[in-house]
Amino acid sequence: MLEIRDVTRRFGKTVAVDAVSLDIAQGQMVGIIGRSGAGKSTLLRMINRLIAPSDGSIRFHGVEVSRLNGTALRRWQRDCAMIFQQFNLVPRLDVLTNVLLGRLNHRNTLLNLMTMFTREERLEAIAALERLNIAQTALQRAGTLSGGQQQRVAIARALMQGPKVILADEPIASLDPLNAKVVMDSLADINRREGLTVITNLHTLDTARQYCTRIVGMAAGRVVFDGAPEALTAETVRSIYGAEGDGFSDTITSTAIAAPQPARAPSSGRREPALAGG
Repeated sequence: MLEIRDVTRRFGKTVAVDAVSLDIAQGQMVGIIGRSGAGKSTLLRMINRLIAPSDGSIRFHGVEVSRLNGTALRRWQRDCAMIFQQFNLVPRLDVLTNVLLGRLNHRNTLLNLMTMFTREERLEAIAALERLNIAQTALQRAGTLSGGQQQRVAIARALMQGPKVILADEPIASLDPLNAKVVMDSLADINRREGLTVITNLHTLDTARQYCTRIVGMAAGRVVFDGAPEALTAETVRSIYGAEGDGFSDTITSTAIAAPQPARAPSSGRREPALAGG
C-alpha cells in the first residue's frame, strides 16, 4: 500500500501540490489527469523522492519514504522506477547498455565503476527488450531510435530495476498515436502480468479511461476527483480541465488513432461526379 497523507510542495510562494491524500493499493493502474501545471508531475517526483515534500508524508508498506536518505533512499528509487516523458536515455550508448543501467542500484560500487555486467544480467536485459519487441535494436545507439522505440527502451530499463512501483510521467506526450498505443499496451501488460502498481500522468482523457482502473483528477494542485473511469462525469471533467459551458468534448484531449469524422452536409439529392483516382 502506498499512502500519501496531506502532501504539499511549495516553490517559493507557489503551491504546486496542495494537501494531497491518496491510498493506492498494490497492483492498481492509476491514471492522473489534469491540465499542465495541475501538479501531476510534482506529485510523481515527490513519490519517487526526486524532490522532497514541503509538508505531509509518503509511506510504502509502512516505511516513510518521505524521510529516507542515503542508501535507503537509493533503495527506494530502485523499487520505485520512474519513466520520463523525454526518455532520459544515454544517446551515445547502445540500447542494451542503457537497459543494463537499470541494474546499477543492485550492484556494488566497484562493479558500477567498472561497468561490468554479468551474463545473467545481459540475458535479462535482452529478455526485457524482446518482451517490448525491440530486441533487434540492442546494439544500436539509443540516439538513433524513434521516440516510441526510446520510450520502450526506458520501460525495459525500468523493468531491470526489479521495481515494486512504476511511475510514468507523461510517457506518451511526445509520441504519435500508434506509438502511444504501443507504450500504453506495454505498461498495461506489466501491470497485469507482474501485478506491479503503475501510476501514470496523462494529458489524454480517452487514454486514461481505456487503460486505467482508477483515475485521479487534479486541478490547481488539489485532487478534485478520485474514482473509477465510469464515474467521471462531464461536469467533473470540465472542473478538472477548467472548461466552462457545454462545449467541452473528450476529443480535445484525445490521442485516438482514428480521428473524428467531420459532420456531413445534408444531401441535396444530386450526385457529384467521381474524382479521378478514387
